[in-house]
Amino acid sequence: MVVAVEYIAKEKSADVASGAESARHGVTGILAVQGAFAEHAAMLDGLGAPWKLLRAAEDFDDSIDRVILPGGESTTQGKLLRATGLFEPIAAHIAAGKPVFGTCAGMILLARRLENDPNVYFGALDAVVRRNAYGRQLGSFAATADFGSAAGDSAVVVAPGEHVPGFAAPSSKAVSGAAADSVRNPDGHTAVGVPSADVVLKDFPLVFIRGPFVAEVGSAVTVATSVDGNVVGLRQGNILATAFHPELTDDTRIHELFLSL
Repeated sequence: MVVAVEYIAKEKSADVASGAESARHGVTGILAVQGAFAEHAAMLDGLGAPWKLLRAAEDFDDSIDRVILPGGESTTQGKLLRATGLFEPIAAHIAAGKPVFGTCAGMILLARRLENDPNVYFGALDAVVRRNAYGRQLGSFAATADFGSAAGDSAVVVAPGEHVPGFAAPSSKAVSGAAADSVRNPDGHTAVGVPSADVVLKDFPLVFIRGPFVAEVGSAVTVATSVDGNVVGLRQGNILATAFHPELTDDTRIHELFLSL
């Protein structure tokens, strides 16, 4: 995904900026102290979902129902979370069981423990994660795999080019009706009543940039995807974590899934 120049300075979605009634709840807060936050913002705009950037503690208000922790440099993000005062409200959000989505560095911030780093940040994800597991920047690569653990009759397969049940196509530039209900659904079901845990995203494009992988999977998590025997996607209740960067692709399906948590 190539992000438009407007996202260099854009701090929130248009509905949040205008104070629209529809944006007084259900807003996604995107951690924006460092990393690929603009790409997540552009993805949410395409889905018509309200969002705002989180740069300081005062940005975290009662409108925020879900949080994205973007890719970037986890050590820097960890330090800036403390310096900005954002660590405490985000930790409280996670502890309350509200939805959070961590990509790459975000997965590291969520992990219970890091295999090759003594730092622990939120510690909410029951997994041990290895930082920079795929080596240097030149070791970056792309792959394709299914995302989701459901199988058999319970699986709701969403193929490339399709959308998670209840969502409007991103080309509409707006979400209304059943799709709006899905964006704000509090019970883990999409707008048409499909449990989000049953959704399997077929052939999802995975982009790795100095990515981590999961060295140890705890009993509380569900493996959502693996590549070459390495676990790179996890779900745990309302926590979604990936070692790859869905925001760097044009595929909106994982963001749609996150918005249904």
